[in-house]
Amino acid sequence: MSRPDLPPLNTLLPFEATVRHASMTQAAQELHVTHGAVSRQVQNLERALGTPLFERGPRSLRPTPQARRLAAAVRDALDLIEAAALEVSGRERGGPLALSCEPTLLMRWLIPRLPDLASRVPGLTLHLSAGGGQVAFARDTVDVALRRDDFPVPEGVSRVPLFEEWIGPVCRPELAETLTGRGFGGVTLLHTSTRPAAWDDWRRLTGPTATTATSASQQTFEHFYLALQAAVAGVGVAIGPYALVRDDLVRGQLAAPYGFVADGTGYGLLSPRPPERDARIAALLEWLRGQAASLVPPDGAGIG
Repeated sequence: MSRPDLPPLNTLLPFEATVRHASMTQAAQELHVTHGAVSRQVQNLERALGTPLFERGPRSLRPTPQARRLAAAVRDALDLIEAAALEVSGRERGGPLALSCEPTLLMRWLIPRLPDLASRVPGLTLHLSAGGGQVAFARDTVDVALRRDDFPVPEGVSRVPLFEEWIGPVCRPELAETLTGRGFGGVTLLHTSTRPAAWDDWRRLTGPTATTATSASQQTFEHFYLALQAAVAGVGVAIGPYALVRDDLVRGQLAAPYGFVADGTGYGLLSPRPPERDARIAALLEWLRGQAASLVPPDGAGIG
């Protein structure tokens, strides 16, 4: 069957990768070809369509709206072809599922729950790595990522919300008992370099109260999990996201004397294709949703 309106098919992979990365260099690295080869194929596609697909600057390459629409269609078509090929061959996407997770969430929430994952989804194996911020799925060889939604999701990336972020001061129970009525006067406030505005965010959300009293000292840790571990050790009071301190609250190692408040952010599962197109990702998502149901404070409300 003749399809005269189809563009040259060999131009579509380099084009889609260039749109996704907004870079011919990165597209070439992903496809293991030269920059020149990608450039030629993109130019061939532009000639076939009779329209430019990129706004080219001295050091920038910006896809046009038409290019973004075409790239999205190419991605959908590639996903369908891949799924059909797997079905015809009788194979499933195999091997470990590479999951990137923000370090503190990985250490304090996800890893302790891996035995439950193994018992509920016995055929799923995860390859875990710690990471935060934007994800370059092809370059970083990552299949899925658990991320806080404090950055824009790249075009073409699927994001499924999992749970809201609730924050509040946490400390040892015996220290919490001394805070009632006098705020934080004489108490060490624990900070972290990775979330330097955590205390300010909490104060902004809760308003001026006795809890804003100046403390005797401040101590800053390089990573969030170090500040939380210091709170468990009784060093002082830290701002703790509920998801990261829930287990310590249940065990009685931490207390939250002022409760928790939603800070307007949340966590989601990012993937380069919709989860339903990969049975492994779909199984992981179903399990994560079950786990996320417990990540609402007793006096809080969940995502609508």
